[in-house]
Amino acid sequence: MATGWLVPPRPRLRARPQHDDLGAALAAAQQHQVVAMDHLVAAAKPQQLRDLRRAAPHDAGGVGVGVGGNRAHPESLERLMPDPALKPKVLKGVAMAKQAKKMRVTSAAGTDLHIDMEGANVGGGCGISDEKGQIDYWPGGLCAFYPRPGAVTGTVVMVAGDINLTFKRYLSDPVHMQIERDCITEIHGPGMDADLMKSYFAAWQDPNAYYTSHLGWGMNPRARWDTLVMFDRNDTNGTEQRAFAGNFLFSTGSNRFANRFTEAHFDLPMRNCTIELDGQIVVEKGNLIPELA
Repeated sequence: MATGWLVPPRPRLRARPQHDDLGAALAAAQQHQVVAMDHLVAAAKPQQLRDLRRAAPHDAGGVGVGVGGNRAHPESLERLMPDPALKPKVLKGVAMAKQAKKMRVTSAAGTDLHIDMEGANVGGGCGISDEKGQIDYWPGGLCAFYPRPGAVTGTVVMVAGDINLTFKRYLSDPVHMQIERDCITEIHGPGMDADLMKSYFAAWQDPNAYYTSHLGWGMNPRARWDTLVMFDRNDTNGTEQRAFAGNFLFSTGSNRFANRFTEAHFDLPMRNCTIELDGQIVVEKGNLIPELA
C-alpha cells in the first residue's frame, strides 16, 4: 500500500478579514490532480478535505482513504489516537440524527434552538478511515449535519467558558444570538466577545456570513474542553474542542446543501446544553446519554 502526506497550499488572502486558516479550501478548488495514493494523510481541516475530494475525487480513481490531522498539536494527536470503540457510538448517534424529524437545543443560560431535521445531510467523524473513499479527521468524535434551507430558528446564548474557535479563545462574557430561518438577525452581549463577533461578521460584507452552517454534538470522551489554553493559537485549530463529549457545536457560514456559500465561518462549541431528537434526550446538560457515552 502506498501512503502519502498532503499539506494543501494556502492561497493569497482574498478577503478583507483574516481567515481562521480555511485558506486551503480555496486552494483545493484549483487543484485537478491532487494525489494518487492508496492511503492519504492530509494536514487539513475536515472542510478542506471535503473540498479536496470535490476538486479531485480520488475515491473514483481507486484511492482508498483520507485522514485529516487538522493541524492538531502533536500532544493532542498522541493523546487522542483513533479508537475503534468510538466508531459504533458515533454511528449510533448518526443513525439517531438521520431518523429524527426535529431537534431542540436548550440550556440554563437561555439557548432555545429548534431545527427541522427533515432533509438534513447527516454524517459523523470517528477518527478512523477504514473504507475506500472515506474521509475522516483526527482527532475525531462528532455527529454533525447540514440542515435544509430555513430549518433553524431560535435563540443561542453562549456564556463564559464556551469557545469561539475562529478566534481560538474562551468566552468571558455572554453572547446572545437570535436566529430566524437560518439567519442570525441579532447579536448582543455586555462585553468584548459580542463586539468581536459583530465586527468580524460585518467585515465580510457578505449576507451569507450570518447564516447557520453545520450543527451537531461531540462524542469523544477522551477529548478535553480545557486544552485550548495549553497551546499558542498558531499550534492548533481546536479539533479536540469540536469533539469533546457532550458539547453542542453551533457553526455559521457555508452550507452547500442549502446552496449558500461564503468564506466566513464560525465554529462555536458550547457546554452544558441539552439536545433532544423528537423529544428524546441525547445530550443532557452537556453529558451524553449512556448508549452514546
